[in-house]
Amino acid sequence: MSGELVTIFGGSGFIGKTLVEHLAKAGYRVRVAVRRPNNALFLKPLGELGQVQLAQANVRNRASVEAAVKGADIVINLVSVLYESGSQTFEKLHVGAAGLIAEVSKASGVKKLIQISSIGADEESASKYARTKARGEKLVKENFPEATIMRLSVVFGPDDSFFNKFGAMAKSFIALPVVCGESKMQPVYVGDVADAILNVMTNDSAAGKLYEIGGPKVYTFKELLEFVNKVTEQNVQLISIPRPLAYFQAFFLGMLPNPIVTIDQLRLLEKDNIPTGEQPGLNELGVEATPVEAVVPNYLIHFRPAGQFKIAS
Repeated sequence: MSGELVTIFGGSGFIGKTLVEHLAKAGYRVRVAVRRPNNALFLKPLGELGQVQLAQANVRNRASVEAAVKGADIVINLVSVLYESGSQTFEKLHVGAAGLIAEVSKASGVKKLIQISSIGADEESASKYARTKARGEKLVKENFPEATIMRLSVVFGPDDSFFNKFGAMAKSFIALPVVCGESKMQPVYVGDVADAILNVMTNDSAAGKLYEIGGPKVYTFKELLEFVNKVTEQNVQLISIPRPLAYFQAFFLGMLPNPIVTIDQLRLLEKDNIPTGEQPGLNELGVEATPVEAVVPNYLIHFRPAGQFKIAS
């Protein structure tokens, strides 16, 4: 092992699981700071005995954050939510937690801080998600000027909440609604994101920089839905619906415990989710981007009518 200790906030999520595995393989000691350690026990076997630690941490509590950061050489903040629920608000998690982690990391002598953000982060955005992401970045830079900000496009992989969601919808419904079908996206593979973070950790010149991380190809939202339709072999009809109707539906769907779509997500969807080209990305970090077509069919196969088994015609 390298001996360096990496604390990851939000490390039990989709990106966190892959990152923990990559860090462990690279020889780092990993401390995963989560609200409910018992729900993150699946991370421990990803490393050698004792290499992956679980720490209880509430990112809204200073003492809790200080305990999780203590002794760490590198801190990575993955904390994020796609929709608000109870006390889990954008303001508390994207802004308050980001600022607190940066402040505590600087005070604790952490060598490097990596803040994971989203492409489209903008204080002037109509989306609260995007506004709070931008304000969180600002607080991080104020408290830890050498921090590296990494803005991600849509991230895909076996446990993603993007392709899997639409795969499930294609299997369950006779039609898929299409809103903002011409909006552009540049999906990036979760393994490439983990490799990019690792390269930032070992690259001193990355300090203080902003990276925009996208995959190798730009798609429209409708093209991605057509791809899901093809891969799942469901052949459901794609129906374009007007935005006013979409917002009306999202108003009610957003009230569900695990909403399919919210009004704020529609506001995000109205804007392209692709790198601007003005900031460095995967190429500058020495990572070759993995195409959607090389990975997604492997895990959407279970949404096909016969699963992995092809029925002879």
